[in-house]
Amino acid sequence: MNHIFISKSVFFPEHGILAIGDLHVGYEQSLIESGILVPEMQVKEIIEDLRKIIEEIKNFGFRLKKIVFLGDIKHYFNYEWKEKFNFEKILDFLRQYVKDSNIILVKGNHDKFDFAGKKMKNYYFNKGIMFFHGHMDFQQINDERVETWVLGHLHPSVTLSDKANIKREKYKCFLTGKFKEKEIIIVPSFFGIIEGTPVNEDGYEREGFSIIPNSELKNFEVHAISDDGKTLNFGKVRKLMD
Repeated sequence: MNHIFISKSVFFPEHGILAIGDLHVGYEQSLIESGILVPEMQVKEIIEDLRKIIEEIKNFGFRLKKIVFLGDIKHYFNYEWKEKFNFEKILDFLRQYVKDSNIILVKGNHDKFDFAGKKMKNYYFNKGIMFFHGHMDFQQINDERVETWVLGHLHPSVTLSDKANIKREKYKCFLTGKFKEKEIIIVPSFFGIIEGTPVNEDGYEREGFSIIPNSELKNFEVHAISDDGKTLNFGKVRKLMD
């Protein structure tokens, strides 16, 4: 078993590594500052989601050894004290399950400096798996020793409709496929306020936003996350665009 999708995260049982996509801690605050009144529930919901994921890993009989955040941990591009304060709450929770040194922070395009007292990495490599954000290419990610890429950044979701195309709903999803002879896993955003950007709608992302071109993404498989946290394979992105 190479990997397991658990809610909005992906877990690698052989290595005990849990990878988590974009948190965007501070997103709620940005909405409030723009005049949109929303309850401040983001951190509480993130911790509760993480608790359920860790419990499920235990129920599978696996051991959690490391946690990798795939970038865009914070939302503001500049320094915002409340983001640091709230992310520290998340770290404090996770330190109950793994050592602090085994919580790895990968730098995203929103992460302009080291955060919460931890050194951020451009990428993290572990036994054939390369974890990185996905907005920038690095020479190291193309090394022949790298078999799998795990990245975030794209906030993928999928719009599904009934046969009459009357009822349409959007769900977060994983994308899996091949690119540059690597196995690719693209992880959805972890924050729950918005579902993300539908991959099966025209103009999904502007070219150059991700290191994987849109033309390649259309050949990726869509694994939609249902309301109960299970993943369902809906086939290739291209098929869902018909």
